[in-house]
Amino acid sequence: MRKRAFEKSLKKLQLDYLDLYLIHQPFGDYYGTWRAMEELYREGQIRAIGVSNFLPDRLMDLIVHNDIVPAVNQIETHPFYQQWETQAFLKELGVQHQSWAPFAEGKNNLFSNEVLSSIAAKHGKTVAQVVLRWLVQRGIVVIPKSVRKERIIENFNIFNFELDADDMERISALDTGNTLFLSYHDPAVAKMMGNWKVEL
Repeated sequence: MRKRAFEKSLKKLQLDYLDLYLIHQPFGDYYGTWRAMEELYREGQIRAIGVSNFLPDRLMDLIVHNDIVPAVNQIETHPFYQQWETQAFLKELGVQHQSWAPFAEGKNNLFSNEVLSSIAAKHGKTVAQVVLRWLVQRGIVVIPKSVRKERIIENFNIFNFELDADDMERISALDTGNTLFLSYHDPAVAKMMGNWKVEL
């Protein structure tokens, strides 16, 4: 079933292999899924395998009981949930930290936040560019979602300026230490995810 899902994805994408393939959630039989992905990796059908939304304990459990260390852990990371401790843990394991929801999906009025807006004005950039630059300077991989050509171009235009120590410190002060989406510590979330059926 798991390999069939991969083959279906490959066919839809019209590709011969994938550069990166992730487990989306740390629920259900993710051990079985990971071992199927390890096989696909060894066969050369995937260049790298990784995970999403794995808290440090689940990630360590996966690593201890399997052969291949995930190349990536894609987790919620934005100015209001900065994940500093998790980032240090991932770095220690050699797992690349990747951000999802870098703009917090606009929650907490991110795009009109006074701190981010003042930093953006200082550098002649947008709030979105400041957030992306902040993530890149931390060594976090980020793939912002956009369907508008001008926004995609804007998102790439972050390599001609640098946030200074004061900018970084001011952004650090925005951290609430809490998710704005789902808590993977919550048994109700685990139950919901366990009942969620994905069409393969």
